[in-house]
Amino acid sequence: METIDFRQDLLPLKDKIFRLALRVCLNREEAEDITQDILVRAWEQRQMLAGVRSIEAWVLTATHRLAIDHLRQRERQNESLDDDRDDRPDSTPDVQQQIEDDERRQRLRQCIDSLPPPQRTIIQLRDIEGHSVAETAAITGLSEDNVKVLTHRARQALKNFITKHIHHGL
Repeated sequence: METIDFRQDLLPLKDKIFRLALRVCLNREEAEDITQDILVRAWEQRQMLAGVRSIEAWVLTATHRLAIDHLRQRERQNESLDDDRDDRPDSTPDVQQQIEDDERRQRLRQCIDSLPPPQRTIIQLRDIEGHSVAETAAITGLSEDNVKVLTHRARQALKNFITKHIHHGL
């Protein structure tokens, strides 16, 4: 890639950056700040990024690192992790079905949010964003074996949560 175009190369990554930051930090405002910071950093380093094989991988790696830094800083300040959650309206026409779907999504979101930060990140990258094991390892700085183990543990925790709550109307 020769030159970086903000609208074409960086702006389309905005939602992925935000979702990853939100999944790690569990705080909408913080995720918005991280998204803005990463986009600014990427733009400021566009000359260097022109030689990078995958801008998306670079941006998501930087996002992960910055989000972890924010999380550690917040933990040091003993702030609560129960800030605003990502609530998106559902397009289901049946109001009752929409309410039930929203409740299911909220419970699943709470389960994902209750996972340890490394597992939350892995679920976001692997299952929500669709990255491969190798890409996830590159983004997080973990080994591929570690990514596989964390993926298995996180999915098992989600499976147990879903199985437990199916009997309770999930």
